[in-house]
Amino acid sequence: MIATVKKWFRDKNFGYIENGGGPDILVKKADLLNCSFLKVGVNVEFECHPEKQGLIAKKVKLKPLDTKSGHQNKPFKFGVMT
Repeated sequence: MIATVKKWFRDKNFGYIENGGGPDILVKKADLLNCSFLKVGVNVEFECHPEKQGLIAKKVKLKPLDTKSGHQNKPFKFGVMT
């Protein structure tokens, strides 16, 4: 699966990944493959496993950057100017 990091608690070494309309997916530092923490808003690729406490992300890795722009591929969102 590919989804966006919703929350990351660096002092507690865990966070949550968005799951559309369903419950958020728990991710622990021990399950990160190519990094030691996550930033809110980045896209990650992972395997999702059901456990007693809910959905758990395993084998979590950052989604590769777009090589042309150096940014992750995110849909453009219009902002409001005041």
